[in-house]
Order: sequence, then structure tokens, then C-alpha cells
Amino acid sequence: MTDNAISEKNLIPRELIPRTKALAINPLKASQPLGATLACLGFRQSIPLLHGSQGCSAFAKVFLVQHFREPIPLQTTAMDQVSTVMGGDENLFEALQTLCSKNSPALILVPTTGLTETQGSDVRRVIAQFRIDHPECAATRIVSVNTPDFKGCLETGFALAVEALIDELVPPSECAATRPEQLNLLVSANLTPADIEQLKSYVEAFGFKPLVLPDISDSLGHLVEQDFSPLSVGGTPVSAFDQLGQSAATLVVGRSLFKAAKILHQRTGVESYRFEHLMGLEATDQLIDCLRRLSRKQVPDSIERQRNQLQDAMVDTHYQLGLAPVAIAGDPEMLTAFSRWLTQMGAEVVVGVTPVASKSLAKVPCQLIKVGDLADLEALAAEQGAELLIGNSHLADAAQRLGVPVLSAGFPQHHHYGAHRRCWIGYAGSAQTLFDIANLRRHADQHAIPVYHAVLSQKCDQPTPRLTPTPTAH
Repeated sequence: MTDNAISEKNLIPRELIPRTKALAINPLKASQPLGATLACLGFRQSIPLLHGSQGCSAFAKVFLVQHFREPIPLQTTAMDQVSTVMGGDENLFEALQTLCSKNSPALILVPTTGLTETQGSDVRRVIAQFRIDHPECAATRIVSVNTPDFKGCLETGFALAVEALIDELVPPSECAATRPEQLNLLVSANLTPADIEQLKSYVEAFGFKPLVLPDISDSLGHLVEQDFSPLSVGGTPVSAFDQLGQSAATLVVGRSLFKAAKILHQRTGVESYRFEHLMGLEATDQLIDCLRRLSRKQVPDSIERQRNQLQDAMVDTHYQLGLAPVAIAGDPEMLTAFSRWLTQMGAEVVVGVTPVASKSLAKVPCQLIKVGDLADLEALAAEQGAELLIGNSHLADAAQRLGVPVLSAGFPQHHHYGAHRRCWIGYAGSAQTLFDIANLRRHADQHAIPVYHAVLSQKCDQPTPRLTPTPTAH
């Protein structure tokens, strides 16, 4: 899917700068094992088992707990100096046996780390031997995925996990569409739980039943009855992999999952409809039109009303967004979505920084794209005169030094509550994004009319109250 409103000339960045230094200053990248862990949490009664040292899982767990403010089930094979040199097969074998005997999970996902990838550990062989030696654990699905943290980012690790799960768990079948009311939804790491709920509401409005892979909206961000669970609570059941070939179609959100969609199509024959992102009027229109054609139903009035509300928000905020110089830091999909949406609103994305190179960057409407870290964004934003920054919580200090406002987006966000409940996609999410940016720019404008408060006196015979300007926070 492409945005017809943006010409091919404007889609190509003026300059693409590769990584030019050997170390990261104020890192932007979240690791591939963390992305695979996040994908695993979207399946019911599952647990990720990171094959590596305890430190590999500790940082991933801290990031996830701070972002979602939820207890995160996560285990590690806890490799030490001896197992690193001699081999960690026994650590993995023992960890699988312990998890199966104590918790009986429906799914164990085993992402590798930089340690085991460098060591050359044959994870698939160990899992195959474990299945032979422990037939009593046959009910637990065990899937491995190669996610070295010295390559890729959260987005790619998430996608690799989904690909591995589909390749391992989806049985080959012919597209029979025995459940024509069911739609498969492949959603990328760029979508928040609130985004997924918004997407499911659109699908349900046209009479379909969504089958989401993975569904973190059902497993993160709400209270449950259990005081403690060693496994994920909520999410898509693992048995759903057997039903993917019975659906009417597959909707894929995020370029990083296009390969996973191809694998699913080859296995089941179910037709897929791909969307690079769902931010903005045109991208959401494409989704709604796709659902209208699949269902052969008229667009519900409630969705038409949301579209009108987005159009009104575009009119209300275009003065603040027109020609506004913006700098964005995030994974390729996030950079693509924000750049296209803001460019359609008349803003100028002067700088984009991403942790990994991607073919999709060739069509991002950004003047300059750098593969680097947040220190690169800070330097380039100052050089290009950016008046708004968009990125995760680690960008806050840079924004303060530059004296410009920052819109918190992406992962992780730990400096305020409700980050995972923020909806960015669809008509409603796109409208709220416009309002947030317009308010940030208005409050940061030095020429804006200041807000005053009166220092009221207690006595009538005192002088006229003095008006003191109230400082506004960025």
C-alpha cells in the first residue's frame, strides 16, 4: 500500500547517512531478543526463555516493566563463564524441563542472544533432543528464534519471532475459508495495545471476528483475577495457529511483517492485504475501504463520524503544523508512519534517525536520514533547526538541552503513565496526535500570548493586584 497523496519525488530522502561510529551515545536501539519477548507475551499461557546470561534478560525485563507497568513473565538459561566456554546445552535442557514440569506452559519461545549466537549454540538440536527425552511435555509448544542483539532492533526481533511461530506452528492447508467471518490480523511491534484495540473495533464494526497475532492488547495493560502468574495472562491462544488457514483474509499492519504474511500465505493460501502503517486520513481510508470490500457492507455511521472528526482536527491544527520542522527518532516503521502523516499535514521532517538500515527508508519523506543514536538526532536537529522532537523517553534530556518540545512515542516510555494506552492509529488516534503536536508547539511558541494569573489581595484597601505570568512547561 502506498500513499497516493505523496509524490514519488517527495518520498525519496535527500540524504541517507549510514552509521559512522563504532559506539552508541544515548542509545536508541532496543534489542532483538526484547522484541521477540514482546511478541511472545501476546500469546496465552506462554513464556519467553532467553538463551543467554542473566544480564541479557534483566535489561529486557526492566524495560518492559517500566513501559507497561505490569509484571512480565520472563526466564533465562542463566549461562555463566563455564557454560559460555564449554557450551550451554545443559542450561537450556534444564530450563525447559523446569518450566514444563512446574508451569506447563502452552508455548515456550526461545530467543537467542548475542552470547549464544557468538558461541554457535545449536538450539534446534537441543529442543529436538528434549522432545525425545521428555514425551510427557508434548503438550507444550517449543519454538526457537535466532535474535542476536548485535543485529537489528526491537522491530526486527518481533518480526523474526512471528515468522518463526508461523513457520513452526501453522499446519499446511488449502484455503477453504470455513470461517468466512474470521479475519487474521498480523500486527507489528509499532502498535500499542490501544492501537490493536482500535484495529479490532474497526474489524468488528464490519461483522468480522479478529484473530490477532500477537495480541498484546489482551495480555498487557489491565487487571486480572490472579495475584501472580508465572505465565502470560490473556492474549491469543496457541490453538489459534491451527485456525489461520480457515479465515477469509489476512490483514498485515507493518512492513516488518510482510515476510511473515508471505510464509502464512504459502502455508494456507489465505489472501493477505498489506498496510505499511495506519496513521493519518489516507492510510486509514485504505483500511476501511478494504474492510468494506471484504464484508460487502456499508461503512458504519460511527466510523464515518470519526473520519469527519479527524478532518475537523486537520483544519483546526494545520496552522501549527504547516512548515513545522520536525526531527524523529525511532524504528523504521515508526519513522515511516510519522513522516508520511506529518508531511501530508504540511510539516517538514528535516531529520530522521533510526537504529537500523531498512529498504523502506528509501521512500520516507524526510530530508535527511541517519542510521545512529539519539546523540546523532540531537546534533542534527540543532543543525537543521528542528522545532519539535518525536521519540522515546530517552530523548527528553536532549529536548531540554535544545529548548524544544518533545512528543513521547515509541519504546520505551517510562517517564509518564499510560504510554501503552495511547492510541496513534485510525481516525481517532491520528486526530489526537495532531492535537498533541499543536499544543506542544503552541505552548513552546515565544510569540504566543502568555497566560496570567491574578495575585488577589485579602484586603480591599490594598493596591490593584499584580499580574504575574504563569510559566508553561514544554
